[in-house]
Amino acid sequence: MKFNYDSDISLFQQVAQQLEESIFQGIYAEGDQVPSTTEISAAYQINPATVLKGMNLLVAEGVLEKRRGTGTFVTSGALAILQKKRRTYFSERQVHELVHMAKGLGLEKAELLKLIEEVYDK
Repeated sequence: MKFNYDSDISLFQQVAQQLEESIFQGIYAEGDQVPSTTEISAAYQINPATVLKGMNLLVAEGVLEKRRGTGTFVTSGALAILQKKRRTYFSERQVHELVHMAKGLGLEKAELLKLIEEVYDK
């Protein structure tokens, strides 16, 4: 995990993002235990409450689950949840921005689709 202490993104959000990315990349598979709040806090010198807040975001999204006395685990279906979240972000942000830029450049819809197909097929 890498944290940017000077970022505009709060540390608790960075904790959630780093754990999400680790799950998405397969570092933690569904059913795996993730490092504890204490382990992350000690390793990266982050306040335990900050780490807990980040982990609780993922618990609320259904990506992680806490098991009393045993730790925090990646839920069954976590990868699908993250894929859906990333697809939504991609559609709402990146595709929207791409279309906006294409319109600003005067590209017609057919031209944009052709460009996308060319890049996609490479």
